[in-house]
Amino acid sequence: MPHSPVLRHHRAVAAGGALALAALVPAVPAHAASYGTPTISFSADYLSGAVGASGDPVVTVTVAQSGADADALGVAASASSKSSVAAPGDVTVTGTGATRQLRVTAHARGYTDLTVKVTGLGGKSATRKLHYAASAAVQNAADTHYLTGSSDASAAVDAGGGYAVVADDESNTLRLYDRNASGAPVRTWDVAKKLGVSKEVDIEGATRIGNTIYWTGSLGNNKDGEYKADRNTVFTTTVTGSGASTQLTVGGSYKKLRDDLVAWDKSNGDRYGFAKGTKSGQVPKQIDGFNIEGLEFAPGSTTTAYLGFRAPLVPPKEGAKALIVPVTNFDKVAGSGAKAVIGSPIELDLGGLSIRDIRKNSADQYLIVAGSWAADDNSDPYAVYSWDGVAGHAPVKRLDLPTADPGGWEAVVDVPDLTVPGARAQLITDAGSADLYGDGTEAKDLDHAEWKKSRATWFTLNG
Repeated sequence: MPHSPVLRHHRAVAAGGALALAALVPAVPAHAASYGTPTISFSADYLSGAVGASGDPVVTVTVAQSGADADALGVAASASSKSSVAAPGDVTVTGTGATRQLRVTAHARGYTDLTVKVTGLGGKSATRKLHYAASAAVQNAADTHYLTGSSDASAAVDAGGGYAVVADDESNTLRLYDRNASGAPVRTWDVAKKLGVSKEVDIEGATRIGNTIYWTGSLGNNKDGEYKADRNTVFTTTVTGSGASTQLTVGGSYKKLRDDLVAWDKSNGDRYGFAKGTKSGQVPKQIDGFNIEGLEFAPGSTTTAYLGFRAPLVPPKEGAKALIVPVTNFDKVAGSGAKAVIGSPIELDLGGLSIRDIRKNSADQYLIVAGSWAADDNSDPYAVYSWDGVAGHAPVKRLDLPTADPGGWEAVVDVPDLTVPGARAQLITDAGSADLYGDGTEAKDLDHAEWKKSRATWFTLNG
């Protein structure tokens, strides 16, 4: 039966209303239901910063969401377990696409877990926790970077292109760092297997001649006064490439230099007490102990190397002189295991301090990092001296180094032209015994390598 005009009118009105209603409701893309849950990952789940730092390490954040362009995803901190250390507003995320860079501005020393949220399309999101630790503000913060991954930096050598190879006296791993940025090493080399050692060499000194880096252990007993054979090691690495592309290959080694030094001193009337300083039970970091921390070649020489002693002082009393013992065939000692030939010792007046590092440039201008012979904290005095490397010539104090901040000054990377006004050198601390985050834990004992760090600071050496 045909519909009446009235019924047809009502149906038309209803249809029109439905069309009008449909026009008011946003169109839903056919693929909306296919948006997946976003994903978020970090280049590291642990991050260290410092109050007042100008170039703290960053974390790379990688985000994605199926069905969505990564540019459409938002990334921001949404919560902090301890806002006094760093609040969500102290987290900055930069970049676009799938990879972003996350930075944290610290306000106080301590730890906090930061919740980082990625917000995707379709109302979906995901979170991940970043475990953050902040150390206290330090002096010279504007000229400071932090080398993370270890805390016991003990020797450093320039690798060119703004990079340095840094040793750690608590491990047998050499690390390549960008000297002008805070963060983790770009490359590492564990030299233990090649050297045939199972315990730490206690690397304390290094220097470079051409493409060969020479390294020395402390040669002393451990902190308990026990002889550990692996510490009686000197060795070489061969360098290929430079800068971020630097590669190292272990070369020769020698494991009796300590024995040679003790025998030489005995034959010269026990002048420096090396036999006593190395006997069982003798702690190395005593005024009459035995501990080497500096290594550099003599002026104009590629064969005679200076061994700089942290202990003993000469004579072993407060205010005495620092000791250098030359090894005239050090290239062959470390390179091919030759028995050491010892030259005439040199005694330097460093104001009662001993040698923590020694480095020269191609013009035979030397810098000496001087510090206490003691197993000291960071309150003892430190200073930088310049010298010409000639026995009988007095070193000249360039500056007193800041103390009271975590870590003791241990290494100078290279030596600028000291005749140029405003010449600057970069020094690195050993912070292994420091309580960086205020919880009573020494840095060397922290559970996460990302929280371990040494401080690298530039200093102006003259006006």
